[in-house]
Amino acid sequence: MDILFYLFVFALLALIAAAAVWVGKGYLNGQSPTAALFGARPERRLGVIEQANVDGRRRLLLIRRDDVEHLVMTGGPVDVVIETGIGERPARRTDPAETVMVATTSQPIFARSPRTFGQSGERAPERAAE
Repeated sequence: MDILFYLFVFALLALIAAAAVWVGKGYLNGQSPTAALFGARPERRLGVIEQANVDGRRRLLLIRRDDVEHLVMTGGPVDVVIETGIGERPARRTDPAETVMVATTSQPIFARSPRTFGQSGERAPERAAE
C-alpha cells in the first residue's frame, strides 16, 4: 500500500512539473499557454496606431486595417475621414548623404480648387456701368 501512495504522489508531482513547463514555455514565447491546444491567435486586422487630441471634444485617430492606414477625426458634430489609403512610411537610411525621401501619393477625399485671400465660393454680382 505504501508503494502505491508514493507512486501516486510521484505521478501528481510529474503532472504539476509538466504543466509548469508548458505554461513557462508559453510565457517565454510571448503567446498564450493555451495556444498549443487551440492554435495561435489570428493576426489582428484592426488597430489604433496613434491618437491625438485636437481640442476638448475632437480627436485624430490613425487607424490601421489590413496594412492600410486611415486618418479619422472623431468627436465633432460629424466624424470625418480625413485621409485614407496611407501606406507604410518610407524606410530611412542612417547615412544622411544617401537619404532619399519617397513621396507617398494619397488622394484627398474631398477636392476643391484652392482659394486666395478675399475669395469666397460664390461670385459677386457684376455691377452695371453707370
